Amino acid sequence: MYSAMYKKYKLLFRNPSGTSRGILTEKDSWFIIIRDAFQPGLYGIGECSLLNHLSIDYLPDYEAKLKFICSNINLNKTKLFAGLNLFPSIRFGLETAFLDIENEGKKHVFPSHFTSGEQGIPINGLIWMGSIPYMKEQLKKKIENGFNCIKIKIGALNFNDELGFLSYIRKEYGKDIELRLDANGAFKPDDTIEKLKRLNEYNIHSIEQPIRKGQIAEMEYICRNSPIPVALDEELIGVPEHKQLALLEQIKPRYIILKPSLLGGGAATDMWTENAVKLNINMWITSALESNIGLNAIAQYAFTKRPSIPQGLGTGSLFSNNFPSPLEVKNDHLYYNPQHHWQTDILLHV
Repeated sequence: MYSAMYKKYKLLFRNPSGTSRGILTEKDSWFIIIRDAFQPGLYGIGECSLLNHLSIDYLPDYEAKLKFICSNINLNKTKLFAGLNLFPSIRFGLETAFLDIENEGKKHVFPSHFTSGEQGIPINGLIWMGSIPYMKEQLKKKIENGFNCIKIKIGALNFNDELGFLSYIRKEYGKDIELRLDANGAFKPDDTIEKLKRLNEYNIHSIEQPIRKGQIAEMEYICRNSPIPVALDEELIGVPEHKQLALLEQIKPRYIILKPSLLGGGAATDMWTENAVKLNINMWITSALESNIGLNAIAQYAFTKRPSIPQGLGTGSLFSNNFPSPLEVKNDHLYYNPQHHWQTDILLHV
């Protein structure tokens, strides 16, 4: 027998973080906390992370849905999850809260050797948009910290300035640094190929979501003609299971980017993985501005996939009021240090 509650928590960025959609200074997450009625000290926590203009469940009735879930936590799980197809972030939070409490509340939600601390997950270093000097400063720190794969947000600055930044990277650090670009849908379909040709001069590994989602024919054309491998990101969010394979078959991207908290959890992400494998499409897993609670669940899920290429899991240090946790970045890997402890008490009091 369980009881459940939810709580909203505002995460504050240490530094304003820029994307093509604007500057981020804060974001909200909601947490589902499930307690065992027969073991009062046992509880599980799951994070429901919302992103404005990206999450399909950024809706006026979001809190009402959370309230319903918590009030009916003892319903059959199949019934609970069946009503969450339009609320993937709540589905992710509920799934991981249940997994947490079922695994003794230790936040070992996808049990694996990751939590032993002996093995880490390769990750990319993320460069946020800003002034060119600020981006150079971020880059310098990432290189000094041992990152060999750098992901750069582009699309908001003057395009020639962005090209100049890429030129600077190659002149300063050579060609051994792997560069991934993320346009967050900033390009227009009619000039995307020309821009990709210019970007290709700088030995780019891949580019995520060059145009906004929903332009299927245009994206298919871009994937077919781009000199740079294209990765789908936002394009995957909100696509029903029965349409996923057809979407990938039509667009034929080289990569897909999987964000479990935006896709609806581990089980939902597995569906995309299975469809991508059928078509020989490669992939990697990323967080989406969750706190350490959500990041922990995503990292453990990613570890079960035995990743051999860098994943996008280095966002835990972004927030000034994140929850202290065993997660730590060393060089270009994310580790779980079992000697460190979780501090989530602030969520236990209403």
